[in-house]
Amino acid sequence: MSRVLIVGAGLTGSICACLLRRELQSKVHIVVWDKSRGAGGRMFTSRPPNASSHSADLGAQYITATPAYAQSHHSFYSELLSAGVLQPLSCQIEGLRQKDDSKNYMAPLGMGSVVKHFLSESGADLFFEHHVTGLYHCGASWEVEKKAGGRETFDAVILTMPVPQILQLQGDVEQLLSVHQKQQLDGVVYSSRFAVALFFSPGDVFSFSWGARYISDSHCICYIAADSRKRNLDSPGLGPSLIVHTSVPFGLEHLERDKEDVQPIILQELHRLLPGLPQPISIKCHKWRYSQVLTSVPDCPGHMTILDQPLLVCGGDAFCHSNFDGCVESALSMLSALKASL
Repeated sequence: MSRVLIVGAGLTGSICACLLRRELQSKVHIVVWDKSRGAGGRMFTSRPPNASSHSADLGAQYITATPAYAQSHHSFYSELLSAGVLQPLSCQIEGLRQKDDSKNYMAPLGMGSVVKHFLSESGADLFFEHHVTGLYHCGASWEVEKKAGGRETFDAVILTMPVPQILQLQGDVEQLLSVHQKQQLDGVVYSSRFAVALFFSPGDVFSFSWGARYISDSHCICYIAADSRKRNLDSPGLGPSLIVHTSVPFGLEHLERDKEDVQPIILQELHRLLPGLPQPISIKCHKWRYSQVLTSVPDCPGHMTILDQPLLVCGGDAFCHSNFDGCVESALSMLSALKASL
């Protein structure tokens, strides 16, 4: 049985783990490590500090299926819809530039539930707060080093974290990359932004009617969503939640500042845009240093193989494009590489 390590419990890593289990079944022992305290990556759903409020999607807000991918990825959408993980997005979204032939879906339990679905299906051994710092080629296997100390051995390693974090790894990765591969990875560009989740008391009511709104007249905020309303949740015992995303220019301008210093600026602008907002019972600010991919690896099949034997491959939206379908495409391409190698 081959031991396969997937680094990153986000969407690409979770789908890859699920596909690997379904294709190779008992031939592989799948292990997933993530440096965070929970699964989801950029599809992370934040629970409120107080259980009296709804959760909030800090990253991806909904999934858009274009006609081409709705057909080629039909099995993925069908699985998630039949399991109740996804449902059609029906709330009012102001300022949405919607193509008539695209379909939008939301996750009633939060976008993190999409990732958790695939991880559950994979049967993988899942470990959080496992921050990979180094990869060392040792004969027919890889020794993987953790920030907390110690190394473990695997027959194949799949890297799905943001490209800058791959390039920061110690060990043998840098010398195994060709000049061309290094140039391609160096060319990947991410947007950066801040996300603020506000959690409210039961009984608090928003004065506006929309579920989400794209903002065009703010230097700071580009998107606001009443997250519980976006997910069609009407739970009298739970307070509503609100999510705010900053614009890309604002995120870039304040990227190196502490989120505690940036949060008041965002809240001041939020109250300008929504002056009648109730007082939240708690607030959570998150800095997405690596948000959406602005420039991906060009002419890429969805993954990059750094070494064939033992296999070291990297994938994710940086090797395709930055949405649900891009992550599915990347996972499918990595599956092909794994099946050829194991």
